[in-house]
Order: sequence, then structure tokens, then C-alpha cells
Amino acid sequence: MLGLRTTIYKVADLPKATEWYSAIFRKEPYFNEPFYVGFNIAGYELGLQPDTPSATGDNVMTYWGVEDIDAEFKRCLTLGATMHEEPTNVGGEIWVASVKDPWGNPIGLIFNPEFKLP
Repeated sequence: MLGLRTTIYKVADLPKATEWYSAIFRKEPYFNEPFYVGFNIAGYELGLQPDTPSATGDNVMTYWGVEDIDAEFKRCLTLGATMHEEPTNVGGEIWVASVKDPWGNPIGLIFNPEFKLP
């Protein structure tokens, strides 16, 4: 594991959430599409995705950086995690996946060769 990379908030109203998070962080998004809005907050990714917030606790996803998404995904499963989302390419060379820990908490994994610490 390489450290914290991205936190995603699922929101019911993406345009309104974009305005709100822009005001809170005093930043405009660097990426703004109907399927995802991305902010660079001091070198870290804050993402917004359109979705109906659920009562299952899956409204927030934090992604931890990895060098090999397939290997880390499999390693988590062998250590007792359960599959949440299989490794998926989300554009360019960026891959994400997620598992749930034994207590049901989602843990996101991200391979993002474009990520650079400030």
C-alpha cells in the first residue's frame, strides 16, 4: 500500500454538490463531467459521483494507492476481505477496485501512475 490517494463522495445532485464542494474547498474542479467531478485538494483527489446515497455505508469510498492492483486485490481477499468491486479501468492508465473488510467497511484500491505528491 502506498498511502491515501482519493476519497469519493456519492451524491444525489451532482451539480449542486459540485457548487457546494467548490465553495467549501475554495477550488473549482479540474474535471467536471456528468459521471464524475474531480478536485485536486493539496495534491489529493476529492471525487464526486452521481448516486443515490444508501444506508449501507457505501456513500464514501477512500482509495489507497497500490503499484499492482490485481495483486493487492487478490492479497486483500486472501486476508479475509470480500469482493466489493473488481478491478476496473476508469480511464487512461487508472484502475480502481474495492473490497470490504471483515466488518463490512469498504476499502478502495487505486493504481494511478499520474498521481504525484505535492
